[in-house]
Amino acid sequence: MRGVDKITEKNVTGAMKDVKRALLDADVNLRVVNALLKQIKARAVGADVTPGVEPGQMLVKIMHEELTKIMGSNQAPLANRTDGEPTVVLLAGLQGAGKTTAAAKLALYCLKEERSVMMIAADVYRPAAIDQLKTLGKSIEVDVFQMGTDVNPREIVRKGLQEGKTRKINTIIVDTAGRQVIDAKLMKELKDIKSVSKADETLLVVDAMTGQEAATLTRSFNDEVGITGAILTKLDGDTRGGAALSVQQVSGSPIKFIGVGEKVQKLEPFYPERMASRILGMGDVLTIVEKAQDVMDEAEAEKMTRKMMENKFDFNDFLKQTKMLSQMGSLGGLMKMMPGIGGQINESKLKEAEVKLKVADSIIKSMTKQERGNPELLYTAPSSRSRVERIANGSGRSLAQAKNMISDFQKMRTMMQRMSKQMVGGPDGTPAEGAPGSKNRAQRRRNAKKKALRGGERRGFG
Repeated sequence: MRGVDKITEKNVTGAMKDVKRALLDADVNLRVVNALLKQIKARAVGADVTPGVEPGQMLVKIMHEELTKIMGSNQAPLANRTDGEPTVVLLAGLQGAGKTTAAAKLALYCLKEERSVMMIAADVYRPAAIDQLKTLGKSIEVDVFQMGTDVNPREIVRKGLQEGKTRKINTIIVDTAGRQVIDAKLMKELKDIKSVSKADETLLVVDAMTGQEAATLTRSFNDEVGITGAILTKLDGDTRGGAALSVQQVSGSPIKFIGVGEKVQKLEPFYPERMASRILGMGDVLTIVEKAQDVMDEAEAEKMTRKMMENKFDFNDFLKQTKMLSQMGSLGGLMKMMPGIGGQINESKLKEAEVKLKVADSIIKSMTKQERGNPELLYTAPSSRSRVERIANGSGRSLAQAKNMISDFQKMRTMMQRMSKQMVGGPDGTPAEGAPGSKNRAQRRRNAKKKALRGGERRGFG
């Protein structure tokens, strides 16, 4: 599609095949894919190509806009009543989709929004579900209303709502029963519970791993019960999220949240634009930035930079960095959010890197406090050999693994020092006094102004 100024029926055909393949690879339902391609083709054919932009890039832009539009354009908030009555959120879905965990995650999210919350355990067919909800509730300090397994779910919900109203609870989350398959009994029970609860939100909990089946599942629940939105669970780095597109296209209701891990904190609002980028393999940089902001303290980051520059980065610092990385998610998950990298990752290399990090962790934790703070003791001190042998034995790793890890650390330390000095600026990489690099940056700005006044070399579009 190079060298043309307009997208035509002819030059879009090949690109459309690539698009179809990408969407199917992302686990978007086939019927949804075909409907989407019709929309994209209708909009793309005849469109002018912006000068300096390849037609293929123009097509991707149109696709991204259409995907975003289908998934809701903007983040859809959770209902929140203001008339004094509790907001009732009903969770529905198949067994194993993660409803019970999603209930606790949603409760914690509401707490962060400064709402008072209560959960109702209405899954009477699985005693373990009630116990699980109670355990999760205790961990986040949210009360769980339950009446055991010998009571009709409709009655449990009715009495639970009475309790919530008496206590003036703002948001009540109802965890309902699931089934291995959709059946008439399940749907009737859900309709009964929805009727008695007068739910403000009926959220379908969908396992992202169901892929193309998500469309069929959503259609069944929406037709029988009626849903106001969805929670997409188990959306880790290995899932492109095609189920999100299927859910939205079939039901017309927005995805409100995504679950990105087992922990109760791992619930995030759903942003259609970011998911569109992810489905197309364009990455999700904003999410990476937010994850980093959640775990990175600015003062700590500055302190770490100084240590790198002065070649004082030690094993304690390395452990802090790997811990921060694990808090942000899996290495594979983070890499797959990177633009231009997501679809090209070598899974075996990723696993190898993750194994290396675990090996390094066990080796460092077998070091003494003195050794962690003074890496030189392990590669320049006279006692280094015996120290490394002791560490290898203590960690359960081989001597070769311990030596390789320490050697890799030494190389990384040198590289970090070089890179941090280059980032600061200055002819020899030496930082200026005061804030790292501030005087050097100021000097460069002054020099640039002088050069511009002298009519120096121009850059940019001129």
